[in-house]
Amino acid sequence: MLMRVAQRLLSMLITLFGVSVIIFLVLRLLPGNAVTASLGVSAGLLNHAQLAALDRYYGIGEPFLQQYGSWLGSMLTGNLGVSLSSQTSVASLIATALPVTLELAIASMVIGELLGVLFGVFGALRPGRIVDSIGRGVSVLGLGVPSFVIGTGLVTLLASEFHYFPSSLGFASLTQDPWLNLQQIFFPALTLGLGIGAAIMRTTRAAMLEVIGLNYSRTARGKGLSKRAVIWKHLFLGALVPVVTMSGIQLGYLLGGTVVVEEIFVLPGLGRLLISAINDRDFPVVQSVTLIFAAGFVIVNMLTDVLYTLIDPRTRAS
Repeated sequence: MLMRVAQRLLSMLITLFGVSVIIFLVLRLLPGNAVTASLGVSAGLLNHAQLAALDRYYGIGEPFLQQYGSWLGSMLTGNLGVSLSSQTSVASLIATALPVTLELAIASMVIGELLGVLFGVFGALRPGRIVDSIGRGVSVLGLGVPSFVIGTGLVTLLASEFHYFPSSLGFASLTQDPWLNLQQIFFPALTLGLGIGAAIMRTTRAAMLEVIGLNYSRTARGKGLSKRAVIWKHLFLGALVPVVTMSGIQLGYLLGGTVVVEEIFVLPGLGRLLISAINDRDFPVVQSVTLIFAAGFVIVNMLTDVLYTLIDPRTRAS
């Protein structure tokens, strides 16, 4: 087990290094830079010496390798740099936005797991019945309609028909105003949770249908165990590995999927911070936030791998 974790950690570090290189190169291949983003058309009025001075000031006039080495060295020491647009430390911006994204991700996963597991289990127990039909309908909606379309429709419906849009009051943290925070988080979490729940529901239903006909499930029923015990202690546990795997995949993608939803629902999380930084060509912020999303994805996948190894001992030999 320790060797497996060590291998995963090494693979994670290599992946993050590769991601950091790709992020760095892609940002500098895009047209425009911090100077043109901050000055706009006025940058065309500057002479060569003025542009060179601004490039040195923003740290974008050096060769790529030197810029990357400086950024990577600073990042490894905990210094994420300073935002070029707001002149605020990137670490403080991330520290403010990260709790919002984490809260949204956790709420979305709770909704997705509840929808996916419940509809998947009961749909498999009663295939073709009303619960199964509703579950499959929800899965088609969650998988077929993009989250930004669902989110935009929810905002339009709530604002135009019910004159209700709690995010217009300014974001309130869970400690400041729990009730307002719940209202502001619920609808974006529901938007993301539908897609998560759809994938988990399909996986749960297929896994449950597979284990229902196995010998140990018939043996459990033959021993006279209660229906609830058979469902949750035998059937569901037998189907747990693919469900955990799919949940981990969905959580990894969710960390990046919050970008558009946060913008739609005006949540001051990492997603909105990233979009604003891209528009401003704010390289330090874009690099750091994107790397955080990548780190979250690979960490979740590593933990998922370790978790289903603990759940199913048969995978330990692989």
